[in-house]
Amino acid sequence: MSQRRHSWSAVAAAVVAACAFLLPGAGRAETLVVPAGGDGLRLAIAASHSGDTLMLAAGVHQGPIHIDHALTIDAEPGAVLDGQGRGRTIEVAAPNVAIRDLTTRNSGIDDPMDAAVFLEDSATGAIVENNRIESSLVGVYVHGAANAIVRNNRIVGRIDLRTNELGNGVYVWNAPGAQVIGNYITGGRDGIFTNASRNNVFRGNRIENVRFAVHYMYTNDSEVSDNVSRNNHDGYVIMYSSRLVVRRNLSENDGDHGLLLNYANDARIEGNVVRRSDQCVFIYNANKNLFAGNWFEDCAVGIHFTAGSERNRMTGNAFVHNRSQVVYVGTRSLDWSADGRGNYWSDNPAFDLNGDGIADTAYRPNDIFDKVVWTNSSSTARPCRSSAGLKRNSPRSIPAVSSTARR
Repeated sequence: MSQRRHSWSAVAAAVVAACAFLLPGAGRAETLVVPAGGDGLRLAIAASHSGDTLMLAAGVHQGPIHIDHALTIDAEPGAVLDGQGRGRTIEVAAPNVAIRDLTTRNSGIDDPMDAAVFLEDSATGAIVENNRIESSLVGVYVHGAANAIVRNNRIVGRIDLRTNELGNGVYVWNAPGAQVIGNYITGGRDGIFTNASRNNVFRGNRIENVRFAVHYMYTNDSEVSDNVSRNNHDGYVIMYSSRLVVRRNLSENDGDHGLLLNYANDARIEGNVVRRSDQCVFIYNANKNLFAGNWFEDCAVGIHFTAGSERNRMTGNAFVHNRSQVVYVGTRSLDWSADGRGNYWSDNPAFDLNGDGIADTAYRPNDIFDKVVWTNSSSTARPCRSSAGLKRNSPRSIPAVSSTARR
């Protein structure tokens, strides 16, 4: 074993020396093939120049590694970087670094910031794409790296630790402009977690078998679009964040909530589909949000409003075959419509005698028990209604309505 390790190191050193010979003076960007084994990769990084590409040959390369100048790390099929259970397998501390087509495994697990790929705040514009990440605490940790891109990776998180000890697939912290696009994430704690950031885009990711698929904390002016969440504890959990666009996402078979808003304000929630959760939507102290054109189906509760959530606009949504369409805890009657357009309710029994697609009476998602509770003087509960309640129709289409609501 020792002779083999020294042999690989000698080969790597020879290749590095050859590369150095080809790069005199200012250093023309070159591609260097790095053999597997030993310290070859670390030696190659030390000898390389900004702009070089290191092509990792098939086989196991030893980590961890630290990158302090602009490089591209690429890999032949079968190349693996093994962090040997120590710290951050790849630590990037320079701008314009790209890591592509590499299998990375076995980061440390002793520090919450241990990761397969760790992008320091100095790693602006980093690109991490087309990699396979496995057996690591955090898949990609974007720690302040503005405008970083994490794209088309397959991240398989650990499942052998307690939930609170697990890391996230992608963790974005204070990284303005960072984008997380087209990744497949399974295992670990949360699929994508963002904290104290802004102007981020999370688009086209598929996330399964985690706690929260997408988890927002203190992140503003950002986009969550075209993602798929399946078989997670919760789908999209938006907390303490403002001015988000949450559009065209799917939540299917997520346990407790498909979509949860807690002190999330001024968001546009449009064109999403939630199916088969305990609660399709849970809204807690979230205000001035627009819910438009969403489809909420086959949940125990379609939408649950509580804790003073006010000035939310609900229009053009479909509530289909939920056991309880609405649970509302509050002291005011709610009128759910915008510009005369209400919502579709699959259990609306009202008539539409003039055939305009609008129910002739406002929809009230309540039964006789609710009415008894309201008429009891000790109760502070109040009904909610969709003042432009749409007539019962095919559950697969939301019928058009006129601009004037029937009351």
